[in-house]
Amino acid sequence: MIIKTIAVNTFKEAIRDKVLYSLLAFTVIVIVLSVVIGRLTIGEDQRIIKDIGLAAMSLFGVLIATFVGTNLVHKEINRKTIYTIISKPIRRFEFVLGKYFGLLMTIFINLIVMTVVLFAVLMIHKVLIARYIHGFSGVGYFPLLKAIGLVILELMLITSVAILFSIISTPTLSVFFTLGVYAIGHISIELKAIGDASGSAFIYYLCSVFYYLLPNLNNFNIRAEMVRDIYVSNSFIFYSVVYGVLYMSVILIVTILSFDKKEFV
Repeated sequence: MIIKTIAVNTFKEAIRDKVLYSLLAFTVIVIVLSVVIGRLTIGEDQRIIKDIGLAAMSLFGVLIATFVGTNLVHKEINRKTIYTIISKPIRRFEFVLGKYFGLLMTIFINLIVMTVVLFAVLMIHKVLIARYIHGFSGVGYFPLLKAIGLVILELMLITSVAILFSIISTPTLSVFFTLGVYAIGHISIELKAIGDASGSAFIYYLCSVFYYLLPNLNNFNIRAEMVRDIYVSNSFIFYSVVYGVLYMSVILIVTILSFDKKEFV
């Protein structure tokens, strides 16, 4: 019950953030403008729209999680409300989970808006443009929903990372750290390959540490397969879900332990 109350309050506070609306508006604009880009590739309109739409949802979802999430605890400290909260019969893990789920609610609402806009753009393009010019091509909508589901899972993981850094670091550094995890997470396989081919023991072990310690976010990216109409097995989806849930669970446990030991003076 306490977690729910904190989550709702966090959600109400987050939706008043101007950064949130700016990012959401920019995402919607990018999705709509993808139609123009799609027109430049005859016969591939819908594929391009889906590719750009999914990329925009992932990128701007991460930016929302980063810029909003890394300020959650810092705002409480600046406004001195953290002292009131921890003085009440609220266990610290309830505070952390409440903040986490509240931010997830914010991200989910934004993703719903982005998804509706993407599907609307696809339907309008299909009915009003592609049918009368050269027909339309591209994969169906069910693979698109699978891709969006994995985007949601990726954002849940990144949100947990943002909450962790918001507790153990300053807001500015937290932004850089969170975006760094996101960037490296998408090139982790290439990073390991660099370490293997470097010939240097130091570089090899350094790349290996990053590879095994940081999340492999490629597990949640099936955009290329979806756009090219390549089948993604249910076993891969299941593995990605299990991997994501386990990783974010570990991050949340570390976050709770870090917050439990944090001194507010």
